[in-house]
Amino acid sequence: MYTHELYLTIPYFNYSQLKSTFHFLAGLSTGVLSAFLLQPADLLKTRLQQAHSTSLLSTFRAITSGPRPLVHLWRGTLPSIIRTGFGSALYFSTLNALRQQVASSHLLTSTGLVVTTQKDAKHSSSSLPKLSNWANLTTGAAARAGVGLLMMPITVIKVRYESSLYSYESIWGAGTAIWRHEGLKGFFAGFGATAIRDAPYAGLYVLFYEQSKKRLSELGEVAPIVSGSIVDGKGMKSSASLSINFLSGVLAAGLATAITNPFDAVKTRLQLMPGEYKNMIQAGRQMVQDEGARSLFDGMGLRMGRKALSSALAWTLYEELIRRAELRWETASMTVV
Repeated sequence: MYTHELYLTIPYFNYSQLKSTFHFLAGLSTGVLSAFLLQPADLLKTRLQQAHSTSLLSTFRAITSGPRPLVHLWRGTLPSIIRTGFGSALYFSTLNALRQQVASSHLLTSTGLVVTTQKDAKHSSSSLPKLSNWANLTTGAAARAGVGLLMMPITVIKVRYESSLYSYESIWGAGTAIWRHEGLKGFFAGFGATAIRDAPYAGLYVLFYEQSKKRLSELGEVAPIVSGSIVDGKGMKSSASLSINFLSGVLAAGLATAITNPFDAVKTRLQLMPGEYKNMIQAGRQMVQDEGARSLFDGMGLRMGRKALSSALAWTLYEELIRRAELRWETASMTVV
C-alpha cells in the first residue's frame, strides 16, 4: 500500500515542476527569437525618439550609409536579448501562475471574475485559463509591472546602446559608467514612465488578445478559417489555432501600442537625457512645449509594427508550445494513472 501511494504521488509532483519550467523556457525562447529578428526596428524607434527633428528615412540612411550597416542595425542586440528573453520568460511564468491562481480561486469565481464554463472549449484556439475581461486586464498588468522592475537596469543599458548619444563598448562598461556618473538611480531612470507604459500595455494586450481570440474562434465556427479546423471536441487543429492566435496578437498589440505610446516616448527621453528631463510630468510638458504634442507619438508607427510582430510571434509560439506540451502531459498522466 505504501509503495503504491508513493508511486502515484511522485508523477504529480514531477509534472507540476515540469510545467512551471516549461512555461519559463517557452517564454525565454520566444523572447530571444523576437528580440533578435526585430532589433533593427527597436533601434530605429530609439533613434527617432531621441531627436524629434529626424525622419525614419533619414535615420535609416544615416545608419546604413556607414561601414558595416548590418552590425549597426543590430547594435544593442545582446542587452535586448537579455532583456526580452529573460523578461518574456519571467513574464509568461508569472502571468501563468497568476492566471492559474485566479482560475482556481473559489472567491473570484463566485464574484464573476473567472469564467469557468467550458461549453465552447472545442471552438477555442487556446488551452489557457478562461478569465473575465477584468481578470485578464489586472493579471497582465500586475505581471508586467513586477517583471519590469526587475529588468529595469538592463532596459536602461539597452536603450542607451541603441542611441547615438552614447558609445558603450560592452554591457559591463555601460553598467560601470552609469554607476560612476549617476549611481543606483541611473539604472532605474524612467521607471515611472516605463511602468505606466508597460503595465497598462500588458493588461490591455491580454484583454484585447483574449477577446480577439474569442471573436475569431466564434467566427471560425460559422465560417472556418482553415478547412476542417475543429477536431473531435479536443480543440482546433494547429493550423487554425496558429492563424487565430497570430492575428489576435497583431490586433491586440496595435491597439495597446497606440494607447500607451506617449509614455514610451517620455520614457525614452528620461533614459537618454536624465540631466535634461527630471521626471515624467516635467518631461512630457517640456516635450509638448518645445516640439508639440506630436513628439509624444514619435516612433509610434515603428513601435506598432514591431510590437505587433514581436507580440504576435511570441504569444503564438508560446501558446503552441504550451498547447502541444499539455497534450503530452495529459497523455502521460493518463498512462501513469
